[in-house]
Amino acid sequence: MITNGALFIFYVSIIGLVLIVSRNLRTNRNHLINKIYVAFSLILIEWMLALIGMRFTGMNNTFMLYIWDSLSNFGTSMAPVLLLLIAIVFTRHYDHLPAKTRWLLVVPVLTNIVIWTNPLHHLHYRHFSVIASEVQFGPYMYVSGGYSYLCMICAIGIMLHYAFKSNNRLYMQQAVMFSLGTLIPLVVSMLATFKLLDLSIAATPISFVFTVIFHGIAIEKLNFLNITPIATQHILDWISDCYLILSDDGLVLNYNRPFEEIFGHRCGITINKSLKKVRLDQDPGAMAVVYNLISSVDSARQSRSVIAYEQSIPVNNVMHYYMVEITPLTLNRMIAGFSVIYKDVTKLKESMKNLQNSQKRMMEQERLASLGQMVGGIAHNLKTPIMSIAGGLSAMEDLVQEAMDSLGDPEVTVEDYREICQEIRTWIRRCKEASAYMSDIITAVKGQAANMSTSDQGVFTPEQLIRRTTLLMRHELTVHHCQLKVDNQAPSSVVLHGDINNLVQVVNNFISNAIDAQLAEGDHTIELKVWEQDSQLSLSVSDHGSGIQDTVRRQLLNEMVTTKGTAGAGLGIYMSKALIQGKFDGELWFRDNDNGGAIFGFTLPLNEEASAGEPLSAERRTAA
Repeated sequence: MITNGALFIFYVSIIGLVLIVSRNLRTNRNHLINKIYVAFSLILIEWMLALIGMRFTGMNNTFMLYIWDSLSNFGTSMAPVLLLLIAIVFTRHYDHLPAKTRWLLVVPVLTNIVIWTNPLHHLHYRHFSVIASEVQFGPYMYVSGGYSYLCMICAIGIMLHYAFKSNNRLYMQQAVMFSLGTLIPLVVSMLATFKLLDLSIAATPISFVFTVIFHGIAIEKLNFLNITPIATQHILDWISDCYLILSDDGLVLNYNRPFEEIFGHRCGITINKSLKKVRLDQDPGAMAVVYNLISSVDSARQSRSVIAYEQSIPVNNVMHYYMVEITPLTLNRMIAGFSVIYKDVTKLKESMKNLQNSQKRMMEQERLASLGQMVGGIAHNLKTPIMSIAGGLSAMEDLVQEAMDSLGDPEVTVEDYREICQEIRTWIRRCKEASAYMSDIITAVKGQAANMSTSDQGVFTPEQLIRRTTLLMRHELTVHHCQLKVDNQAPSSVVLHGDINNLVQVVNNFISNAIDAQLAEGDHTIELKVWEQDSQLSLSVSDHGSGIQDTVRRQLLNEMVTTKGTAGAGLGIYMSKALIQGKFDGELWFRDNDNGGAIFGFTLPLNEEASAGEPLSAERRTAA
């Protein structure tokens, strides 16, 4: 029979279970695992109330005792199944119970039917009594009891398996508390069923008090019902990014495996330890990680906003870089904790660096390829001034010799000598002009041949830009029977700051593309136009060629595409856009030519307050 001591334990347990249920309802925890645990608590309450009812029913009232016993067996049959469902939902992260889990309720339902109809068949009790030693069980008792034991054993196995698989200290502690709370009633129930010990009918429900105690520790101290399921933790452990969960006062609540391997061991950061208690006396790198984390958490707390910073740390003698993002977690407008994400950006930084280096190499190759195309034209352009200078020197040599031979000749007058001097001056002027022309070509070629890593910052006018362009493209235009028509409408007061060679390269690319786009029987005139409008300087190159294909138009300014087949690499326009945007803060554009063909151009901002020391801007000055 139920003793007064057992009755007291039931009262205390019911109060504790009511508090658990009310807390779940008060905090509005609607997760499936919370609902199942509430159901489990209510089952235990019903079980204990039935036993209390049995305690206050007279021994002679067999009918009421049988009713109370049947009600208590509802808890006996359902509690093990609910423990198994808690373990399944926790480890599988279910939001809804799968239909197949309903089969777990078949045996408990059948058990209750058998118990309530026992007087008809005596499958559960051959002889019913509230005194354990007088009870005689029927054959079905071993079916229902065995099923209950199997459910509890499976629940323990599932929890421990996932705890060991997750290799996480917090989950291990939760699994141990859950397993102990399930193991004790399992052992007691088996001892009572097989009558290995002389136990009263109150022994099994009392053993579930230990379930309440151990589960209470797991819930209150280890956040058993409020943490990320192990399945999610397992996934997080396999990603390269690190995450850390902190309480509002800096207590470490959880982290994943990458964080533990990279930061945790080295920095002394462990679960259930405050960041402010971490001692770092000998490792400056670890000290920097912890101090940056503490100061950033304080900043996030004060600003109540996301704080981000970059953190570097050597891993296996290789420097790794992480973008750290600290997000305050609020509950009822109060900061309840912080989530810290360490995103590994090492490969991203390396990829960006490699991409920049690759772009520089490709741009340099494009520039050198363009120079290679100009070599023939340059050689041809230099022949004429060289021959002019050579002819001038030869003519001046003849004139000097003629003057020397005529010395002392009375027929040679002063006017004759003046005429010789005038001819020499004429040849000298022609040689100077040829030398200046050669100097301009050499200067233009030298600028275009400069390495991409160098930058010749200076001040230049649109006229100088046009002059260098025409010098470098003259031979290519002549070979392809094209005529360059220049229309410079920019005021003489407009000057640009930066590397003139960059803009020469862009304009040369426009003209070269216009030459390649010419149709055999079409108009081979190429127009170069420069104008100022709305504090902006624009330059365009238009042709009457084949135009731009629709398939290329959508990608032209965003990817390296070409319509020249193997003869082109698609770098020209892509590189030109990079130069215009990166070095002149301008915009490159294109559109169809109304008369057929295409127009490519760029627009640069004109800033009146820009100084000569700012190479990435354009400026308009008032002529003195």
